[in-house]
Amino acid sequence: MPGAVVLLPDRQLDPLRQAYRRAARARRLQAIAAVAGLTVLIGLSAIQAEVDPKTFIAKLGGFTSYFDRMATLDSGARVWTDPAAWFWSFRRSARLIGETILMAYVGTMTGAIVAFALNFVASPNLTGRAWLVFAARRLLEFCRTVPDIVFALIFVVAFGLGPLPGVLAIALHTAGALGKQFFETTENIDMKPVEGLRAAGASYVQVIRFAALPQVLASFASFALLRFEINVRGATVLGFVGAGGIGQDLMEAIRKFYYSDVSAILVLIIGVVMTIDVSTQLLRRTLIAEGR
Repeated sequence: MPGAVVLLPDRQLDPLRQAYRRAARARRLQAIAAVAGLTVLIGLSAIQAEVDPKTFIAKLGGFTSYFDRMATLDSGARVWTDPAAWFWSFRRSARLIGETILMAYVGTMTGAIVAFALNFVASPNLTGRAWLVFAARRLLEFCRTVPDIVFALIFVVAFGLGPLPGVLAIALHTAGALGKQFFETTENIDMKPVEGLRAAGASYVQVIRFAALPQVLASFASFALLRFEINVRGATVLGFVGAGGIGQDLMEAIRKFYYSDVSAILVLIIGVVMTIDVSTQLLRRTLIAEGR
């Protein structure tokens, strides 16, 4: 039998209603103040950055027309009407995309190994020396703070054009980015297995191998796969500065106004990146599920 609903007298309900109205009014005022403050900040930022809405509107047609030219062959026909003419350099582009993927793979693996080694040093719950933690974290911070394209420019000057500068740039930046994710994960492990092994007289390496590593390995692999996705896209951009891969051909096509070549290369890059994203996403889900 359903319970009866007890209604309070109006003299008791009125103070509660007034308090609710005051609280609701205060929340609305806070929301309005937050929106107004955000609008002012956006406006000031736009003024400081010299953002001109009139220029944006006036040039919008040029932006859309560029995509229209990308969808048009030199003959005037649309690109999809003649795939053979559109992808005339498919073999070369495929080879360069393969080079881009290999750059990202080698750079990601190298950076992940460095990050894996340094993350245990940068974790204060596993490293007793504060100066070691500080030094490892600052080194990783440097690697991820400097943009990978800056590293690529430096290495192009040092080693010349080609994939090597791109691999080194990706490896350094990946080490810094993954290192932070790794040591933040290691900081939050369950310390009971660690304390148990330490009490049994286990060495530092044994503590990491048998107490820390089983707790973080699945997360580390997931982070590395996610970073590989990012690095495949990043490796394309590094080609703009001569660091190998498909980016060099893409930049050349853009500079020479080969519009249909630009669209063909972009279609290939998008297709490859989508395939890698879907594959690594499935792998990450599997690893996370097994790690639980």
